[in-house]
Amino acid sequence: MSRLYAVTRKLEDIVTHFNIDVHRADEIPSETIEGGPGLIVLEKDGLRLLKSVTWGFPRRTREMLKDGEPPGRIGLVADLTNPLWDRIVVEPKYRCLIVLTHFANPDGVKGSKTRTWFSHHRQPLMAWAGFVRNTAEFGPVFAGMTMTANEKIKPLNDRMPVLLKPEEYERWLHGSIQDVIAFQFRKPPASEEFEVLQTRDRWQSGTPPPQAFRRRDKVII
Repeated sequence: MSRLYAVTRKLEDIVTHFNIDVHRADEIPSETIEGGPGLIVLEKDGLRLLKSVTWGFPRRTREMLKDGEPPGRIGLVADLTNPLWDRIVVEPKYRCLIVLTHFANPDGVKGSKTRTWFSHHRQPLMAWAGFVRNTAEFGPVFAGMTMTANEKIKPLNDRMPVLLKPEEYERWLHGSIQDVIAFQFRKPPASEEFEVLQTRDRWQSGTPPPQAFRRRDKVII
């Protein structure tokens, strides 16, 4: 799983799809990278909230501490046993839904990587299983859980986001650690459920996916 995703739907669509009671987001980022803002859904006092929060928990290595360097970012949760996540993966109060329509992987040769986008053709709006917490270093932050990629994604990356169906939102937000483990280690969604868009946009171009999605054999110029 790479560190780039996007949302191409309108704010009203997001509010309706996720049954939002209160939203504190005025605009949708054209793309989200680690350290940048992304939209998440969480529940508090029985209400569904939509918020703009930065992607990536603070991360410090021993070397960084020794050299007095500021913390880096880590936005992907692959190993649930990592001490970094501690109680976060156990307690439902730290759960959230990360809003996205596309996620990307770098494609091509080193030095001239381009953006290849993936979307779910049956779910124009997707929810990525996520965790959120307020931190001393960066304030509110989120991270997304990853799983083994399906065969369509594997040529570019062996990991993909844990994507939830609408009927699974409640279970993710309120379930046990056993539910979290079950979501991460279940079979990945079927390859035929995904559309793939190869572009000629450079990896760091900042160019979002187009609204009209095309198949892999149609290359956008």
